[in-house]
Amino acid sequence: MKVTIVAAVLALAATPALAQSNHSGHAGMNHGQMNHGTMQPTAANPYGPAEMRMHERMMAAQGANADETWIRKMIEHHRGAIEMSNIQVARGANAQVKAEARRTAASQQREINTLNAMLRRMGLRPQ
Repeated sequence: MKVTIVAAVLALAATPALAQSNHSGHAGMNHGQMNHGTMQPTAANPYGPAEMRMHERMMAAQGANADETWIRKMIEHHRGAIEMSNIQVARGANAQVKAEARRTAASQQREINTLNAMLRRMGLRPQ
């Protein structure tokens, strides 16, 4: 039964017309019709613009194969985490959360460095 369901889902996803007409991402959001005005920063959620930039950069990142594309998308994902962490440090009030945001930014930079080193070893330009 599981195999049949998985096969049906894969067959539907592979249908070009359906894939183009039903572009959905996180939690079913239709990004083609996303209201970018809702991404305006507020005091409680100053991350909207950074999230939007991260999403756009991840969507645009691609390579010649699945390995390179994954690396390039993950680099953009980690860059987004750094940007959001820096916003938290600048605007947050809780010292423990700020410390974690700083640690997160440092660890995400290490991940970017690792991924760029992988690209170099593959003979590809780093990002």
